[in-house]
Amino acid sequence: MRRTGALAAEVLIRACEMVRVGVATDAIDQFVHDLAVANDAYPSPLGYRGYPKSVCTSVNEVICHGIPDSRVLCDGDIVNIDVTVYREGVHGDTSVTLMVGEVDEHSLRLVTQTRAALMAGIGAVRAGAPVSDIGRAIQSHAEKHRLGVVREFIGHGVGTEFHAGLQVPHNYDRNATTVLVEAMTFTIEPMLTLGSPRALMWDDDWTAVTLDGRRSAQFEHTLACCSDGAEILTQTSAGETAHALFPNPIT
Repeated sequence: MRRTGALAAEVLIRACEMVRVGVATDAIDQFVHDLAVANDAYPSPLGYRGYPKSVCTSVNEVICHGIPDSRVLCDGDIVNIDVTVYREGVHGDTSVTLMVGEVDEHSLRLVTQTRAALMAGIGAVRAGAPVSDIGRAIQSHAEKHRLGVVREFIGHGVGTEFHAGLQVPHNYDRNATTVLVEAMTFTIEPMLTLGSPRALMWDDDWTAVTLDGRRSAQFEHTLACCSDGAEILTQTSAGETAHALFPNPIT
């Protein structure tokens, strides 16, 4: 899981270097596909329940699972790149939201505080704690900054399966009583919104957008639960992540 997570982090870092005005999301998809294969890995999204591409690229009002196409990134856009790779029998799953050119102050607040909400959720992880502690921490941070928390999509167990049984809500849910145990591996991937957190699904059965058309951002890591906290698995061997390396997400 550490080795595969490190590869996912490296692929995401390299993919983020492509984000600029005029680049098509299809080009990012092709780059991710080729880089995964060159490292003896398989891009987990490709063919998963019929998903047609190797990465998810979610722009502006797209909450998650945006399908790369010929659309080019424009000045002022925000885009989430969600990379998952499969190697050595396990998956590593990580994502980051970047800003393209000059964005408005509301988008800057959204991106900055979504990343901070992820870190708040990670800070709640420890063996013996209920899963609901994660959602409580994320929701508290989001509400403090006047942001909505998407309920329809959640974190999940990950390992030999892309999406394993563990469910990790990003809002406080008193019914999320599963107790975290050491060596449990899962994602935390909060999706926050400037407006309504309600989602609408496009006819492609993948692309989820905000009901009111306002922007959404997401950050994600794959984690392992430890006795006294969480280990971030989606970081390079040098401890680098797309979340921290790029000045873009945090200005």
